[in-house]
Amino acid sequence: MKQQKFAVLSIAFFLFLNVSIAQVDPLLTSDSLAQKAWVNTTYDSMSLSEKIGQLFMVSVASDQSKIATDKIKAQIKNYHLGGVIFSKGGPARQARLTNDYQSVAKIPLLIGQDAEWGLAMRLDSTFSYPWNMTLGAIQKDSIVKAVGRSIGKHAKRIGVHINFAPDLDINNNAKNPIIGNRSFGEDRQNVTRKGIAFLQGMESVGVLGSGKHFPGHGDTATDSHKDLPFLDFTQERLDSIELYPFKKLIDTGISSIMVGHLSIPAMEPKAGFPSSLSKNIITDYLKTELNYKGMVLTDALNMQGVRKYAPEGEVELAAFMAGNDMLLMPVDVASAHQKLTVAYQKGKISEARLEASVKKILKAKYKVGLANYKPVPLENLIADLNTIEDDLLYETAIENAITVVKNKFNLLPLRKLDNKKIAYVKFGDSDNTTYVNTLKKYAAVDVITAKDIAEYRDKIRHYNFVIIGLHRSNASPWKAHSFTENEKYWVQEIARMRTSNTVLTVFTKPYALLDVQDWEAMDGILVAYQNSKVAQEKAAEVLFGAIGAKGRLPVTAHPSFKVNTGITTKAIARLGFSRPERVGLSSTGLAQVDSLVQEGLDSLMFPGAQVLISRKGKVVYHKSFGKPTYDSKDSIHNNYLFDLASVTKILGTLPLVMKLEEEGKLKLDYTFQELIPAYAESELKDVTVLKALSHYGRLPAWIAFYLSTLDENRKPSDFYYRKTPSKDYATKVFDGLYLSNAYKDSIYNRIGRQELKSNKYRYSDVAYYVMKKYVEDTNKQRIDTLLTDFLLKPIGATHMAYNPLDQFPRDSIVPTEEDNYYRYKRVQGYVHDMGAAMQGGVGGHAGLFSNALDVAKIMQMYIQGGYYGGTRFFDARTIKKFNTCYFCDEDVRRGVGFDKPQLKNSGPTCGCVSKESFGHSGFTGTYTWADPEEEIVYVFLSNRTYPTMTNNLLVKSGLRTRIQQAIYDSIIN
Repeated sequence: MKQQKFAVLSIAFFLFLNVSIAQVDPLLTSDSLAQKAWVNTTYDSMSLSEKIGQLFMVSVASDQSKIATDKIKAQIKNYHLGGVIFSKGGPARQARLTNDYQSVAKIPLLIGQDAEWGLAMRLDSTFSYPWNMTLGAIQKDSIVKAVGRSIGKHAKRIGVHINFAPDLDINNNAKNPIIGNRSFGEDRQNVTRKGIAFLQGMESVGVLGSGKHFPGHGDTATDSHKDLPFLDFTQERLDSIELYPFKKLIDTGISSIMVGHLSIPAMEPKAGFPSSLSKNIITDYLKTELNYKGMVLTDALNMQGVRKYAPEGEVELAAFMAGNDMLLMPVDVASAHQKLTVAYQKGKISEARLEASVKKILKAKYKVGLANYKPVPLENLIADLNTIEDDLLYETAIENAITVVKNKFNLLPLRKLDNKKIAYVKFGDSDNTTYVNTLKKYAAVDVITAKDIAEYRDKIRHYNFVIIGLHRSNASPWKAHSFTENEKYWVQEIARMRTSNTVLTVFTKPYALLDVQDWEAMDGILVAYQNSKVAQEKAAEVLFGAIGAKGRLPVTAHPSFKVNTGITTKAIARLGFSRPERVGLSSTGLAQVDSLVQEGLDSLMFPGAQVLISRKGKVVYHKSFGKPTYDSKDSIHNNYLFDLASVTKILGTLPLVMKLEEEGKLKLDYTFQELIPAYAESELKDVTVLKALSHYGRLPAWIAFYLSTLDENRKPSDFYYRKTPSKDYATKVFDGLYLSNAYKDSIYNRIGRQELKSNKYRYSDVAYYVMKKYVEDTNKQRIDTLLTDFLLKPIGATHMAYNPLDQFPRDSIVPTEEDNYYRYKRVQGYVHDMGAAMQGGVGGHAGLFSNALDVAKIMQMYIQGGYYGGTRFFDARTIKKFNTCYFCDEDVRRGVGFDKPQLKNSGPTCGCVSKESFGHSGFTGTYTWADPEEEIVYVFLSNRTYPTMTNNLLVKSGLRTRIQQAIYDSIIN
């Protein structure tokens, strides 16, 4: 008996609790007594005309003529309007109009706007956040809350007090022409969570929200702007689906609800009667049964879904009589005002009824601060509405939304790039530039175009991996999203080709997948939801594993891909791309890098340069400056290749040395006589690998081998060189210059005859001649082939190579010198270093060419302990072993191959890096440095040796390390 009594009391308590929650007035402020006093005082001072005027919110567009906007100003004065809803235009114009309108309003106006995905829904020059359907794919509601908060901040900044959002419609009809992307999806729980999160974010900054379109506009194929949608569902179905989010947000405390123009027989028995005019729906159900205390608004009363149900003026009266508090966008405010006035005078509208609505409106005005109105500041308006924080949040939202719905064979993310030959096919009519460019940052990707499927088949059969992108317009959520008839056929036929794996990326709403009956042949499908530049960039990052896929479908996109489908993929430690602030750097601070590089250009330190900065695995700065030569018409771009000079040591030879050491084929205590037995009788015989690569082996700095091959006129001697290749003269030094094969032995014989220098630190190239020979002899392959197969292809270094003219056009390679001492021509595409040139362009100490991004990939691999892109190239212990200063006590800062920070005042860095950092510089004006502690990779490439290597201005200026200092000064967290 006691248990039954307890159960009854418990039920009663929870019923009371639920009712109490529902009865909370969402318009009440924390200073409710002051609010009440202001509302009552204001209401008591108003005339009947002023009270009725408060019920209207008229529409105006800031891009309208002055005649049109002045008409609204007159209406504000003459009819004492309660508010204005702004439509299209620009932010500055709207702000000025807002201030102008507020100046003539006796009671400050409530300013409203449709800003579901931000002010850009209506205004140019403002920020656009992702559509709601994109947000619906995100699993972290906190991100949606942050989006709501940011949109609220924008609205508040421009003087908007109420944003007619969030859209709470459950879009379970793929053919819905007006909601679609505006909905968070078809899962009622997800729509509710996202709606609450968005609302809480927006209202946290003092902007009112409005849930729409009550009782639910999702399951219809009719646009209420054009006609009245018909929802013929039972009350039970409506309660469980359409009404569910509204009920939950009422409990949460949403400030207002917008009633849509919908015909719903289960709630309004009058045939074809709009919900926005229905007393049964608004007063009896929303206000009474659901006990909603907030402000009730109509949807726009100029829409065809409601206009034909009453003559002008009568629609507004009917809407008010149905229970709406505020009437949006009346067609004729004068007629409507007069109709309501007459109805009041005849007793059709009671004072109590009028008072209830007007006081709600006044409470809302007090809540948004209109009791202490201040004009909208115009200064910095555009900047305030387009911040770095907005960019970062948009990026975060897109990253978390992208959804993998199919991943056969776990193809994604792409690994083992060395065995991939990739083609890209574009479908759709919108831009794909960012997607293609980003794909090409990870691998060699060929863009394939064709006029028919036969041509597609013929071209694609040469590839083993095909990426298809469906790109539709991102201009608005209502743009077309489907495949064309040809594309429907082509996409299936390409997927069925057995010569390749195929992955589809959809840059539009997921309903596009409904166009194709069967997706069985497609190996992978990724939904990016929108075709923005960020969505394209992040989709490419997901494909290649820079980031993982986290999203879930917010709607059923196909019978095979139901709502909430989503395959989580993990990042595999490839570089991604972002903004500096995302990784704790300041964009303003990094702007100093631009100034410093420009200083280098202006001071004639170099004709052109390329700079890359990454942190925490994300490239946040990659820019090119200047021209290939001082008289060139072309500008340097990010795919230009630079001669890396001695940076080759740590990117080319050292990886192969470390690999041999891991395999037990080389030890750091090996001596030169063990590496090259012919040195057993030389002074070099006891020099160890450790000392040699630490530049503590007493070796000469360099040997000018080329000088001994010149004739008395200081030109290449006919004894050593030929103008055309032959069996005995096959070593290509330059165009029309082939060295005798026999000279290779002369190089190593001369090295063996060298005397050791004094026992101190001495930077030397010589050790790398020795290491090159040992690596090649041990592997029985040239180091360029070894490096390409072991590292460059797998890591995706598509713009790094020895002898780049074999792969790249000459005009994509920056020249290094106008040679007047050996080759007597412009050196472009051939290694600048003479010793490397005499080895066919492949030296142990020089020979690599690259852009900055590919340098960064290898440096990133190093600071990740030898792991990159799903491949472990080295054990982390190996990296640590070679990145150790073994002779610091002897005042030698170097690691094994790697340069290290200075031990005293001056050296190779800014002095601001960690002791764990490492890098190298190059004679041609190159430099790279990686800091594992700060997770920073810095790459500087230039051709300071052009037109002459005697130009030492770059070295004297310390520009490369001054840039490094600017990077570290930019760290904000």
